[in-house]
Amino acid sequence: MTLVAGVDSSTQSCKVVVRDLESGAHVRSGRATHPEGTEVDPRFWWDALQAAIADAGGVGDVAAIAVAGQQHGMVVLDEAGQVIRPALLWNDTRSAQAALDLIAEVGADEYARRTGLVPVASFTATKLRWLRDVEPANAARVAAVALPHDWLTWRLRGYGPAGESPLGPVLDELRTDRSDASGTAYWSAASGAYDLDLFERALGRPGREAGTDGAPGAVVLPRVLGPAESAGTTPDGVLVGPGAGDNAGAALGLGAGAGDVVVSLGTSGTVFAVTAHPTADVSGAVAGFADASGLSLPLVATLNAARVLDAVARLLNVDHTGLAELALSAEPGSDGVVLVPYFEGERTPNLPDAKASLHGLTLASTRRANLARASVEGMLCGLAAGLDAVRAVGVRETRILLIGGAAQNPAVAAVAAQVFDAPVVIPEPGEYVADGGAVQAAWVLTGTRPSWPLAIVAEPAPDHRPLIREQYARYAAPAA
Repeated sequence: MTLVAGVDSSTQSCKVVVRDLESGAHVRSGRATHPEGTEVDPRFWWDALQAAIADAGGVGDVAAIAVAGQQHGMVVLDEAGQVIRPALLWNDTRSAQAALDLIAEVGADEYARRTGLVPVASFTATKLRWLRDVEPANAARVAAVALPHDWLTWRLRGYGPAGESPLGPVLDELRTDRSDASGTAYWSAASGAYDLDLFERALGRPGREAGTDGAPGAVVLPRVLGPAESAGTTPDGVLVGPGAGDNAGAALGLGAGAGDVVVSLGTSGTVFAVTAHPTADVSGAVAGFADASGLSLPLVATLNAARVLDAVARLLNVDHTGLAELALSAEPGSDGVVLVPYFEGERTPNLPDAKASLHGLTLASTRRANLARASVEGMLCGLAAGLDAVRAVGVRETRILLIGGAAQNPAVAAVAAQVFDAPVVIPEPGEYVADGGAVQAAWVLTGTRPSWPLAIVAEPAPDHRPLIREQYARYAAPAA
């Protein structure tokens, strides 16, 4: 049996899955937690990766491995390969003003034309501008900029700070892939190249792709690899794939194709689809990312998804089973109660300083069941607005694949069939981002993308209730 492994280094934890190359069958897995917060020392990710690999029984018998991970995080390295400051993560909104400054300088239309997206606080370019403006001494030390999965792939291959890694700080060995590069706001899915002018506008210093010439002192950016191109090997000889951003990894793990729209309910919520052509949305609602297979991945993201249910469950002093029971005991529309769940600000719509709000309460409607149901409806209505946005750039779906831990909640499944006006299917619970890493590892190993089966566990009957979204629209900001 030939084995391949995939990694999901997410905001909250690191997961490793080991699968059979031929059948895709799950062989074993492991995990380790990450620290909480919107900025994290990347060393914790490396420690968690080692712990998760050990928990999975090691990778000594694995032929290939690939790392998928959270997008946009800013990892800045000095000439010695040392991390200069804790990484700012995708959900850190301190660079909101930097995003506005970049848009003012370049123009939203021009940004969308050149990179397929319009800057918001999530994207790496805005975090680099924040570093330039707020921490100029740290900005002056930057010798290379990487994303979380780029840095982990580099470390996995044996590179890193002198004394901590067998091969040392060779910055020109940094590697990334199209999907993660497309979330920086200085790489173009349409041209397949870095926009070095936009990078310099962000950090205030010139950049160059690893392995190429540039201006003296230019900051190294990871070389962008193709879907089946090897990044190298580990010191033990395990083949390493280029890796991917988390959503692109999930698309690979699901085998998403034409007609599939994926709605993912994680810490953040995302709506994305695999399409043949790059997209550009000047409103900024849809990010025109690349996928991990050589195609495009138009994507809408919200900052508030499954943790909306966590917050309301705590408030009502119930677990998720109790929350579902309460929600299902209420009527569609929650008797007019609407929760707009901008608990941590919001990315789509772009409201980094927003807060959650509760509307429509009367003496009769102020019931625990209505609040429970309103939390589910509010979370899903924000994602339904995302579906509208990806439709506006030309996506046409035949089904919605609802994934993430919250998708297994019976109330979420039932309400999704009422909020979305398209068929909803719920795949078997799984680590689809890590599975996507395993798919990529198999692809790099054999030169052929594997086609592993996808198990569907639920297909709720369509039960569209327009009232739910009509109520939500009275109080929520438009997506664009």
